[in-house]
Amino acid sequence: MRVAAERGVPQKERQEVAASDATLAPAVQDDAPAGAAIRNAGDDGAAASGAAPVKPSQRPAPNRPVPPKPAASKSALANLTDWDAARIFLEVVRAGSFRSAAERLTLSINAVRRRIDDFERQIGATLFTRDVHGARLTDEGALVVSAVERMEAASFELLRAGDGLASAASGEVRVAVTEGLGTFWLAPRLVEFQQSFPNVNVDLYCAMRSADVSRHEADVAIHLSRPAALDVKLVRLGRMHLMCFASEKYLEAYGIPKTIDELVKHRLVLQVADEAAANTAFATIFPGYEQRDLIAMTTNVSSANYWAVAHGAGIGVFPTYASALGGKIIPLEVDLKWSYDIWLSYHATTGRIPRVRHMIDWLVEAFNPGKYPWFKDEFIHPQQLKTVYMGEPLTHLFGGFPMEGR
Repeated sequence: MRVAAERGVPQKERQEVAASDATLAPAVQDDAPAGAAIRNAGDDGAAASGAAPVKPSQRPAPNRPVPPKPAASKSALANLTDWDAARIFLEVVRAGSFRSAAERLTLSINAVRRRIDDFERQIGATLFTRDVHGARLTDEGALVVSAVERMEAASFELLRAGDGLASAASGEVRVAVTEGLGTFWLAPRLVEFQQSFPNVNVDLYCAMRSADVSRHEADVAIHLSRPAALDVKLVRLGRMHLMCFASEKYLEAYGIPKTIDELVKHRLVLQVADEAAANTAFATIFPGYEQRDLIAMTTNVSSANYWAVAHGAGIGVFPTYASALGGKIIPLEVDLKWSYDIWLSYHATTGRIPRVRHMIDWLVEAFNPGKYPWFKDEFIHPQQLKTVYMGEPLTHLFGGFPMEGR
């Protein structure tokens, strides 16, 4: 009876026909051919229900399409969660049968039928009639085909756009790094990255505070402590080792300290990022001493810290690779050393962007302990680095270091 109602029965008679479905439905089996259902739902069924037969003059043209219902379409679109089922639906339409579509998709025929049943439930309409000749589109199915074909065309455009982006990395990459590593290690080396990827603009943000990539403060960030965020990807790059250095000029004037007890007789230059942490460290190393008795200068910038020490202002703390870069400072044998793990963080989604992926790969190589031994886990004295480092001299990376007498 449902087919008779959908094919143009007037509203009043349609209600009567619908009321009779409960009586007639058991006579139609679920697996009966579509033609059998249509025959059982003809005029004879209407007469059996007590409804007046519909006159031919009252019927519209049999092929007249049923106007779509805008509200129902919006509701169906909101319920559509399985876009892959739409692709299978389109394959059944093109193949003409479930069996042929299953062969093309390398799926079982039952799997195809289940996906189409799920798709029809999501759409809220019957899209196919099934008979011995195959699957035939309903009027509602014909409307859905047009929409799915537009989806398919859009997916192809998306793939083409992705291919273009993958082959031509361009745009901006934001890299956040601690101020010392950014100034003395990364900035002089970035020319290597720019030569390989000339269309990528690098925004190098150097600060003592670590950036949070999960809050989009940077695309990639480098830290000296493991980030606590759970929704980011982490890569341990290596370890940075620090020790005390002084200039030749200072040591000639004040002597060379060899112990912590001797160090208290000297002037100190400190780079302070976290004042509370600096105060704690000072109290631990020099118990019973006031900072004003030992510290000659403090700064929050690594370059100022270096130039002050290099020109004789006092003794400072620097990474062991300072000598390898050509810094005109001398390592001291005082038993004070610090080590920090170097971490790289990025968001998983951002890491799939080609320009960001290229930057991540370059940064991993820039801190490669196998190539640059001062980033190894074990401490290597600067005087030994000359024998274990087999690469090209790095003094050209920072032209600002004076080279007289070296």
